[in-house]
Amino acid sequence: MQYILDGFVEAFYLIFSFDPEIFQIVGLSLFVSLTSTLISTVIGVPLGILLGINNFRGKRTVSRFLYTFMSFPPVIIGLFTALFLARSGPLGQFRLMYTPTAMIIAQMVLVTPIIMGIVFNHASNSGYDVVQTGKTLGANRINILTLLILELKGGIMIALVTGFGRAISEVGAVMIVGGNIKGFTRVMTTFIAMNNNMGQYSVSIAMGIILMTISFLTNSILYHFSEGAKYEDRD
Repeated sequence: MQYILDGFVEAFYLIFSFDPEIFQIVGLSLFVSLTSTLISTVIGVPLGILLGINNFRGKRTVSRFLYTFMSFPPVIIGLFTALFLARSGPLGQFRLMYTPTAMIIAQMVLVTPIIMGIVFNHASNSGYDVVQTGKTLGANRINILTLLILELKGGIMIALVTGFGRAISEVGAVMIVGGNIKGFTRVMTTFIAMNNNMGQYSVSIAMGIILMTISFLTNSILYHFSEGAKYEDRD
């Protein structure tokens, strides 16, 4: 029990002494997760809206595949990403394996279905009425798309924050494609896993506290916009 208390004491010391390695790891984690979430948002939001507002043959099957990919095991995504990025793989010539770019790609593959699925669900529930209202008022496609984004902003923000929270807490995929290289591809989750296995609990606890703080902030934002979306639906 004492080593746990000592670990918390040393953890706070490491945090407030501004240990350069820890904050370099935090910075890389935020960069990789924010970049992958941004790319996934650009891809997933328009596709989620288009799939949600249009009725087509096989839509139910597409939605099942989408929801399946939302819960796809991260280590499997990391494995297939590594197979594509390895030297003998289709993208091996770009030498992206064990780089932050590879980690961004893996997280993007992981997060995009999550964002698409959430937006798809919101668009399916209320997007059709928005489109019909826009057409009745004589709006063109760009205006209708803008109107959809404005009307679905609560759901879109929920999708974005959920995707970011999933990305920053991921360990399996980034460990496989990043390699947990010190000063280059080491992020918070891989750092915690490595130091825990080595018995260095104090630094693991320090990074865990930072990760929990970031998770708390993202979940607070998610809760805020979830409540906002509920009130908008009632109105």
